[in-house]
Parts: sequence; structure tokens; C-alpha cells
Amino acid sequence: MIREGFDNDLKYLSSQVLVMMDMVRDILTEVIRTLEEQDVHGAREIFKFDDRIDEKMNQIEEKCIELIALQQPKAKDLRTLFSLIKMVTDLERMGDYCVNIAREVILIGKEPLMKELKDIPKMRDIILNMIDATKISFKELDADLAIEVSRDDEMIDEIYKDIYNEVLLKIHENRENISQGTKLLFIGRYLERIADHLTNVCEKIVYITRGERLELN
Repeated sequence: MIREGFDNDLKYLSSQVLVMMDMVRDILTEVIRTLEEQDVHGAREIFKFDDRIDEKMNQIEEKCIELIALQQPKAKDLRTLFSLIKMVTDLERMGDYCVNIAREVILIGKEPLMKELKDIPKMRDIILNMIDATKISFKELDADLAIEVSRDDEMIDEIYKDIYNEVLLKIHENRENISQGTKLLFIGRYLERIADHLTNVCEKIVYITRGERLELN
């Protein structure tokens, strides 16, 4: 009975991590929408959204610590609980970067955009696909899929380089583009960091499944 209860607790925790992944997916989708539509009010709402992500992380962490303290799990179970704690920390950081993006959206406000926003939405779409695949790899404990997902991080890095080069060219052409160009570079950088943290989550899935510590970044 004790083992059955512990297994149920692990299943519950895993389900809550999946909920948190959905929350991160939603906040990312919303914050880039606010950029595309220059929706300053919507960008301010991102802060409240992130508070809910923080709360979910705290709930999961507290439950993991409680199980470690009361059940004294060994081997694979202990590895799983510590990995879940690290996973939700990375997910929480992804939410924080969305808040950072929201801050830049607020600063840009309604001023005309200096460039077409085709690359930033593309980064978002790749990351959303990565989140979806990460969810599957976690639910199915598919280490190979987790490793495959992490490789998409390279696409994000390449797109950020393209944004960097384009923005620098725009600034060179017109010094008035410095302020907004810097903000767009920050947004691209934050998206790159979001993908990095998602890759960290994939590393933990591999560790839970195989007991192997891989650096996928």
C-alpha cells in the first residue's frame, strides 16, 4: 500500500509538470502575440500569468521535498524527484523570460516597428513545437525523442544570429533604430534562452529514463 501511494504521488507530480509545460506554452504564445499586435495592456497581463507559473512551481517543489523527507526514496525514485525539481525550475525561468519580453513590448509601445516580425514568430513556433514534443517525451519517458527535441535548439540559435545581423544593419543605416533595435535583440536573446532551458528539461528526461547525465546544449 505504501508503494502504491508513492506511485500515485509520482503520477500526480508528473501530471502537474505537464500542466506547467502547458502554462509556459500559453504564456509564450500570448507574449509574442502582444509583440505582434503591439498590445501594451496584454503585455502587462503577462506579469500575472507568470505569478501563476511561480505558484505552480512552488507547489510541485514542496510536494517533491515532502516525498523525499517522508518516504526516503532510493535509486530511480530519488533521481526522478530531484529531476522534477530541476525541471520545474527551468520551466519557471522560461516564464521569467516571457516577462522580460513583455517588458520590452511595453517599452516599444505603439512606435512603428523598424523591421518585419517574421523571425521572432518563427522562433516562437519552433519553441512551441519543442514544448509539445517535450511533453510527449516526458509522458512516454522517451529519451530518444528528448534528445531529438534538443537538437532544434540549434535552429533557434541560427535565427537569433540572423536577427542580430539584420538589426545591426538597420542601426548602421539609421542611428534612430538603436533604441528599438536593442529591444528586439533582447527579445531574440530571451527566446534563445527559453529554448536553452527547454533543452535542460530534455536533459532531465534523459536522466530520469536512462540515468545518464547528458549536456544537450
